[in-house]
Amino acid sequence: MKQLLKHSLFYGAKGLGLLPVCRRFFAGRAVIVMFHEIQRDCRSELMTGASVELFAFLVDWLQREGWAIVSLQECLKRLAEDDRSRRYAVVTFDDGYRDNVSVALPILERHNAPFTMYVPTDALKRTMQCWWLGVRELIRSRDVVTIDAMDARFRCPDQRSKRAALGKVRDWVHQDYKRAASLTTTFENAGISTAALNDRYFLDPGELQSLARHPLASIGGHTTSHRALSDLDETSARAELIDNRNYLENLLQLPVRHLAYPYGTPGACGLREEYLANEAGYASAVTTRHDQLTDDRLNPFALPRIGVDSTYDTEASVAARLSGVQLAVQALLAKRSRRHSSKEASHLTRPTAR
Repeated sequence: MKQLLKHSLFYGAKGLGLLPVCRRFFAGRAVIVMFHEIQRDCRSELMTGASVELFAFLVDWLQREGWAIVSLQECLKRLAEDDRSRRYAVVTFDDGYRDNVSVALPILERHNAPFTMYVPTDALKRTMQCWWLGVRELIRSRDVVTIDAMDARFRCPDQRSKRAALGKVRDWVHQDYKRAASLTTTFENAGISTAALNDRYFLDPGELQSLARHPLASIGGHTTSHRALSDLDETSARAELIDNRNYLENLLQLPVRHLAYPYGTPGACGLREEYLANEAGYASAVTTRHDQLTDDRLNPFALPRIGVDSTYDTEASVAARLSGVQLAVQALLAKRSRRHSSKEASHLTRPTAR
Protein backbone atom coordinates (compact mmCIF):
# COMPACT_ATOMS: atom_id res chain seq x y z
CA MET A 1 0.00 0.00 0.00
CA LYS A 2 2.78 2.40 0.91
CA GLN A 3 4.65 1.54 -2.30
CA LEU A 4 1.48 2.16 -4.33
CA LEU A 5 1.01 5.51 -2.63
CA LYS A 6 4.61 6.52 -3.39
CA HIS A 7 4.28 5.58 -7.06
CA SER A 8 0.88 7.28 -7.38
CA LEU A 9 2.20 10.50 -5.90
CA PHE A 10 5.24 10.41 -8.18
CA TYR A 11 3.21 9.96 -11.36
CA GLY A 12 0.74 12.59 -10.20
CA ALA A 13 3.53 15.06 -9.46
CA LYS A 14 5.23 14.25 -12.77
CA GLY A 15 2.01 14.66 -14.75
CA LEU A 16 1.31 18.02 -13.14
CA GLY A 17 4.88 19.22 -13.57
CA LEU A 18 5.40 19.37 -9.80
CA LEU A 19 8.74 17.54 -9.51
CA PRO A 20 10.68 20.83 -9.30
CA VAL A 21 8.32 21.89 -6.50
CA CYS A 22 8.89 18.59 -4.68
CA ARG A 23 12.65 19.02 -4.97
CA ARG A 24 12.41 22.56 -3.65
CA PHE A 25 10.56 21.57 -0.48
CA PHE A 26 11.65 17.99 0.18
CA ALA A 27 14.91 17.13 -1.60
CA GLY A 28 18.23 17.65 0.18
CA ARG A 29 21.12 19.76 -0.96
CA ALA A 30 22.88 16.66 -2.28
CA VAL A 31 22.45 12.92 -2.61
CA ILE A 32 24.90 10.03 -2.63
CA VAL A 33 23.59 7.15 -4.74
CA MET A 34 24.83 3.62 -3.98
CA PHE A 35 25.18 0.76 -6.45
CA HIS A 36 26.74 -2.68 -6.31
CA GLU A 37 26.51 -4.74 -9.49
CA ILE A 38 25.32 -3.20 -12.78
CA GLN A 39 23.98 -6.24 -14.57
CA ARG A 40 23.32 -6.78 -18.26
CA ASP A 41 21.03 -9.71 -17.38
CA CYS A 42 19.43 -9.07 -13.99
CA ARG A 43 17.16 -12.08 -14.28
CA SER A 44 20.02 -14.56 -14.47
CA GLU A 45 21.54 -12.95 -11.36
CA LEU A 46 18.21 -13.15 -9.48
CA MET A 47 17.66 -9.38 -9.65
CA THR A 48 20.43 -8.69 -7.13
CA GLY A 49 21.94 -5.63 -8.80
CA ALA A 50 20.80 -2.68 -10.87
CA SER A 51 19.97 -3.37 -14.49
CA VAL A 52 21.94 -1.49 -17.11
CA GLU A 53 18.68 0.15 -18.19
CA LEU A 54 17.90 1.41 -14.68
CA PHE A 55 21.44 2.68 -14.21
CA ALA A 56 21.42 4.50 -17.56
CA PHE A 57 18.02 6.02 -16.76
CA LEU A 58 19.20 7.31 -13.38
CA VAL A 59 22.37 8.99 -14.67
CA ASP A 60 20.44 10.60 -17.52
CA TRP A 61 17.55 11.60 -15.25
CA LEU A 62 19.81 13.27 -12.69
CA GLN A 63 21.37 15.52 -15.31
CA ARG A 64 18.07 16.28 -17.06
CA GLU A 65 16.50 17.27 -13.75
CA GLY A 66 19.31 19.69 -12.95
CA TRP A 67 21.47 17.72 -10.54
CA ALA A 68 25.20 18.25 -11.01
CA ILE A 69 26.98 14.86 -10.81
CA VAL A 70 30.28 15.54 -9.06
CA SER A 71 32.94 13.62 -7.15
CA LEU A 72 32.37 13.01 -3.45
CA GLN A 73 35.28 15.30 -2.64
CA GLU A 74 33.73 18.11 -4.71
CA CYS A 75 30.30 17.56 -3.21
CA LEU A 76 31.56 17.82 0.37
CA LYS A 77 33.52 20.93 -0.58
CA ARG A 78 30.45 22.61 -2.09
CA LEU A 79 28.35 21.79 0.96
CA ALA A 80 31.04 23.13 3.32
CA GLU A 81 31.09 26.35 1.31
CA ASP A 82 27.27 26.54 1.50
CA ASP A 83 27.12 26.61 -2.30
CA ARG A 84 23.40 26.76 -3.15
CA SER A 85 23.80 27.30 -6.88
CA ARG A 86 23.01 23.64 -7.68
CA ARG A 87 21.93 20.39 -6.14
CA TYR A 88 24.65 17.76 -6.27
CA ALA A 89 24.66 14.01 -6.85
CA VAL A 90 27.46 11.54 -6.16
CA VAL A 91 27.61 8.09 -7.79
CA THR A 92 29.23 5.34 -5.69
CA PHE A 93 29.89 1.62 -6.21
CA ASP A 94 30.65 -0.84 -3.41
CA ASP A 95 32.97 -3.88 -3.56
CA GLY A 96 34.75 -3.39 -6.91
CA TYR A 97 32.64 -5.43 -9.34
CA ARG A 98 33.95 -5.95 -12.85
CA ASP A 99 30.66 -4.87 -14.40
CA ASN A 100 31.08 -1.42 -12.86
CA VAL A 101 33.81 -0.97 -15.48
CA SER A 102 32.51 -3.02 -18.39
CA VAL A 103 28.87 -1.90 -18.13
CA ALA A 104 28.60 1.27 -16.04
CA LEU A 105 31.76 3.15 -17.02
CA PRO A 106 30.80 3.73 -20.69
CA ILE A 107 27.51 5.28 -19.52
CA LEU A 108 29.32 7.52 -17.03
CA GLU A 109 31.79 8.55 -19.71
CA ARG A 110 28.98 9.65 -22.03
CA HIS A 111 27.71 11.92 -19.26
CA ASN A 112 31.17 12.97 -18.01
CA ALA A 113 30.01 11.81 -14.58
CA PRO A 114 32.59 11.20 -11.81
CA PHE A 115 32.19 8.27 -9.42
CA THR A 116 33.74 6.62 -6.37
CA MET A 117 34.42 2.89 -6.06
CA TYR A 118 34.93 1.43 -2.57
CA VAL A 119 37.15 -1.67 -2.64
CA PRO A 120 37.95 -4.28 0.06
CA THR A 121 41.45 -5.74 0.05
CA ASP A 122 40.33 -9.36 0.14
CA ALA A 123 38.25 -9.02 -3.03
CA LEU A 124 41.44 -8.10 -4.88
CA LYS A 125 43.35 -10.93 -3.20
CA ARG A 126 40.53 -13.41 -3.96
CA THR A 127 40.15 -14.31 -0.28
CA MET A 128 36.96 -12.40 0.60
CA GLN A 129 34.19 -14.55 2.06
CA CYS A 130 31.56 -13.18 -0.33
CA TRP A 131 28.73 -15.16 1.23
CA TRP A 132 26.07 -13.21 -0.70
CA LEU A 133 27.52 -14.43 -4.01
CA GLY A 134 27.82 -17.95 -2.64
CA VAL A 135 24.16 -18.03 -1.60
CA ARG A 136 23.09 -16.68 -4.98
CA GLU A 137 25.15 -19.30 -6.81
CA LEU A 138 23.74 -22.04 -4.61
CA ILE A 139 20.11 -21.04 -5.11
CA ARG A 140 20.18 -20.32 -8.81
CA SER A 141 21.90 -23.63 -9.58
CA ARG A 142 19.51 -25.89 -7.61
CA ASP A 143 15.79 -26.42 -7.29
CA VAL A 144 16.07 -27.63 -3.68
CA VAL A 145 18.42 -25.87 -1.28
CA THR A 146 19.19 -26.77 2.32
CA ILE A 147 20.84 -24.21 4.62
CA ASP A 148 21.85 -26.27 7.66
CA ALA A 149 22.80 -23.27 9.80
CA MET A 150 19.28 -21.87 9.32
CA ASP A 151 17.68 -25.28 9.72
CA ALA A 152 15.83 -24.40 6.54
CA ARG A 153 15.04 -26.15 3.27
CA PHE A 154 13.82 -24.24 0.22
CA ARG A 155 12.07 -25.63 -2.84
CA CYS A 156 12.84 -23.10 -5.54
CA PRO A 157 12.29 -24.40 -9.06
CA ASP A 158 11.45 -21.04 -10.65
CA GLN A 159 12.67 -17.45 -10.70
CA ARG A 160 10.12 -16.18 -8.20
CA SER A 161 10.80 -18.87 -5.59
CA LYS A 162 14.56 -18.53 -6.03
CA ARG A 163 14.40 -14.80 -5.39
CA ALA A 164 12.22 -15.38 -2.33
CA ALA A 165 14.63 -17.97 -0.94
CA LEU A 166 17.60 -15.71 -1.56
CA GLY A 167 15.85 -12.87 0.23
CA LYS A 168 15.17 -15.02 3.29
CA VAL A 169 18.78 -16.17 3.58
CA ARG A 170 20.13 -12.66 3.11
CA ASP A 171 17.72 -11.29 5.73
CA TRP A 172 18.81 -14.04 8.13
CA VAL A 173 22.47 -13.02 7.81
CA HIS A 174 21.70 -9.32 8.10
CA GLN A 175 20.01 -9.98 11.44
CA ASP A 176 23.38 -11.14 12.79
CA TYR A 177 26.44 -10.75 10.56
CA LYS A 178 28.33 -13.42 12.49
CA ARG A 179 26.01 -15.94 10.84
CA ALA A 180 27.79 -15.48 7.51
CA ALA A 181 30.68 -17.69 8.64
CA SER A 182 28.30 -20.58 9.27
CA LEU A 183 27.52 -20.78 5.53
CA THR A 184 31.05 -21.93 4.66
CA THR A 185 30.30 -25.61 5.18
CA THR A 186 27.18 -25.36 3.01
CA PHE A 187 29.23 -23.85 0.18
CA GLU A 188 31.94 -26.50 0.51
CA ASN A 189 29.41 -29.33 0.45
CA ALA A 190 27.84 -27.84 -2.68
CA GLY A 191 31.21 -27.45 -4.41
CA ILE A 192 30.97 -23.65 -4.46
CA SER A 193 34.29 -21.80 -4.25
CA THR A 194 34.17 -18.25 -2.94
CA ALA A 195 37.69 -17.76 -4.35
CA ALA A 196 36.35 -18.56 -7.81
CA LEU A 197 33.42 -16.19 -7.27
CA ASN A 198 35.87 -13.46 -6.26
CA ASP A 199 37.76 -14.03 -9.48
CA ARG A 200 34.62 -14.06 -11.61
CA TYR A 201 32.97 -10.94 -10.25
CA PHE A 202 35.59 -8.59 -8.80
CA LEU A 203 38.35 -6.53 -10.38
CA ASP A 204 41.91 -7.76 -9.93
CA PRO A 205 44.76 -5.48 -8.78
CA GLY A 206 45.90 -4.66 -12.33
CA GLU A 207 42.37 -3.77 -13.42
CA LEU A 208 41.93 -1.53 -10.39
CA GLN A 209 45.23 0.22 -11.13
CA SER A 210 44.01 0.98 -14.65
CA LEU A 211 40.66 2.24 -13.38
CA ALA A 212 42.30 4.46 -10.76
CA ARG A 213 44.04 6.38 -13.56
CA HIS A 214 40.71 7.21 -15.21
CA PRO A 215 39.90 10.94 -14.85
CA LEU A 216 36.36 10.23 -13.61
CA ALA A 217 37.35 7.62 -11.00
CA SER A 218 38.09 7.89 -7.30
CA ILE A 219 38.97 4.80 -5.25
CA GLY A 220 37.90 4.51 -1.62
CA GLY A 221 38.43 2.02 1.17
CA HIS A 222 35.99 -0.74 2.15
CA THR A 223 38.05 -2.51 4.87
CA THR A 224 40.24 -5.55 4.46
CA SER A 225 37.75 -8.42 4.78
CA HIS A 226 34.30 -6.80 4.40
CA ARG A 227 33.28 -8.02 7.85
CA ALA A 228 30.88 -5.90 9.90
CA LEU A 229 33.16 -3.69 11.99
CA SER A 230 30.77 -3.74 14.94
CA ASP A 231 31.42 -7.51 15.28
CA LEU A 232 35.14 -6.93 15.82
CA ASP A 233 37.07 -5.74 18.86
CA GLU A 234 38.56 -2.26 18.61
CA THR A 235 42.06 -3.43 17.70
CA SER A 236 40.78 -5.64 14.87
CA ALA A 237 38.38 -2.98 13.57
CA ARG A 238 41.17 -0.41 13.52
CA ALA A 239 43.43 -2.79 11.60
CA GLU A 240 40.67 -3.45 9.02
CA LEU A 241 40.52 0.27 8.27
CA ILE A 242 44.23 1.10 8.34
CA ASP A 243 45.50 -2.00 6.53
CA ASN A 244 42.96 -1.59 3.71
CA ARG A 245 43.89 2.06 3.22
CA ASN A 246 47.61 1.28 3.22
CA TYR A 247 47.17 -1.59 0.77
CA LEU A 248 45.19 0.51 -1.70
CA GLU A 249 47.54 3.48 -1.48
CA ASN A 250 50.59 1.26 -2.06
CA LEU A 251 48.88 -0.48 -4.97
CA LEU A 252 47.58 2.65 -6.66
CA GLN A 253 50.21 5.17 -5.59
CA LEU A 254 47.33 7.56 -4.89
CA PRO A 255 45.77 8.89 -1.69
CA VAL A 256 42.70 7.01 -0.44
CA ARG A 257 40.60 9.50 1.49
CA HIS A 258 37.08 8.08 1.57
CA LEU A 259 35.54 4.98 3.17
CA ALA A 260 32.38 2.90 2.93
CA TYR A 261 31.52 0.81 5.99
CA PRO A 262 30.72 -2.82 5.08
CA TYR A 263 26.93 -3.29 5.22
CA GLY A 264 26.62 0.27 6.51
CA THR A 265 23.59 -0.36 8.70
CA PRO A 266 23.20 0.99 12.25
CA GLY A 267 23.93 -2.54 13.47
CA ALA A 268 27.18 -2.73 11.50
CA CYS A 269 28.71 0.69 12.27
CA GLY A 270 28.19 3.30 14.93
CA LEU A 271 29.97 5.97 16.94
CA ARG A 272 33.02 3.78 17.59
CA GLU A 273 33.46 3.13 13.88
CA GLU A 274 33.11 6.84 13.09
CA TYR A 275 35.91 7.58 15.55
CA LEU A 276 38.12 4.84 14.12
CA ALA A 277 37.56 5.99 10.53
CA ASN A 278 38.61 9.51 11.47
CA GLU A 279 41.60 8.17 13.38
CA ALA A 280 42.64 6.04 10.37
CA GLY A 281 42.97 9.17 8.26
CA TYR A 282 39.81 9.08 6.16
CA ALA A 283 38.06 12.34 5.29
CA SER A 284 34.60 10.78 5.04
CA ALA A 285 32.69 7.55 5.51
CA VAL A 286 29.42 6.50 3.93
CA THR A 287 26.72 4.24 5.35
CA THR A 288 23.67 2.57 3.82
CA ARG A 289 21.24 4.63 5.91
CA HIS A 290 18.62 6.00 3.57
CA ASP A 291 18.59 9.80 3.38
CA GLN A 292 19.85 12.79 1.46
CA LEU A 293 22.47 15.32 2.57
CA THR A 294 21.22 18.50 4.18
CA ASP A 295 23.10 21.54 5.38
CA ASP A 296 22.12 21.37 9.01
CA ARG A 297 23.22 17.83 9.94
CA LEU A 298 26.22 16.77 7.90
CA ASN A 299 28.38 14.25 9.74
CA PRO A 300 31.22 13.38 7.32
CA PHE A 301 31.74 10.00 9.04
CA ALA A 302 28.11 8.86 8.84
CA LEU A 303 26.99 10.00 5.41
CA PRO A 304 23.68 8.52 4.23
CA ARG A 305 23.14 7.08 0.76
CA ILE A 306 20.21 6.05 -1.39
CA GLY A 307 20.73 2.50 -2.60
CA VAL A 308 19.45 1.48 -6.03
CA ASP A 309 18.89 -2.05 -7.34
CA SER A 310 16.37 -3.86 -9.50
CA THR A 311 15.05 -6.05 -6.68
CA TYR A 312 12.65 -3.33 -5.56
CA ASP A 313 13.36 -0.29 -7.72
CA THR A 314 11.77 1.00 -10.88
CA GLU A 315 12.44 4.21 -12.76
CA ALA A 316 9.43 5.70 -10.97
CA SER A 317 10.50 4.73 -7.46
CA VAL A 318 14.06 5.98 -7.93
CA ALA A 319 12.88 9.30 -9.30
CA ALA A 320 10.40 9.57 -6.44
CA ARG A 321 13.10 9.09 -3.84
CA LEU A 322 15.50 11.56 -5.41
CA SER A 323 12.80 14.17 -6.04
CA GLY A 324 11.69 14.12 -2.43
CA VAL A 325 8.27 12.57 -3.12
CA GLN A 326 9.13 9.60 -0.91
CA LEU A 327 10.21 11.90 1.91
CA ALA A 328 6.90 13.72 1.55
CA VAL A 329 5.00 10.42 1.76
CA GLN A 330 7.00 9.34 4.80
CA ALA A 331 6.29 12.67 6.49
CA LEU A 332 2.58 12.30 5.67
CA LEU A 333 2.42 8.73 7.01
CA ALA A 334 4.37 9.69 10.13
CA LYS A 335 2.01 12.61 10.75
CA ARG A 336 -1.02 10.35 10.37
CA SER A 337 0.53 7.79 12.71
CA ARG A 338 1.24 10.43 15.37
CA ARG A 339 -2.30 11.78 15.06
CA HIS A 340 -3.73 8.28 15.40
CA SER A 341 -1.55 7.55 18.44
CA SER A 342 -2.56 10.85 20.01
CA LYS A 343 -6.25 10.06 19.55
CA GLU A 344 -5.79 6.61 21.07
CA ALA A 345 -3.93 8.07 24.04
CA SER A 346 -6.65 10.69 24.51
CA HIS A 347 -9.33 7.99 24.43
CA LEU A 348 -7.49 5.85 26.96
CA THR A 349 -7.00 8.72 29.41
CA ARG A 350 -10.49 10.26 29.02
CA PRO A 351 -12.36 10.19 32.37
CA THR A 352 -15.24 7.70 32.51
CA ALA A 353 -18.66 9.35 32.45
CA ARG A 354 -20.55 9.06 35.73
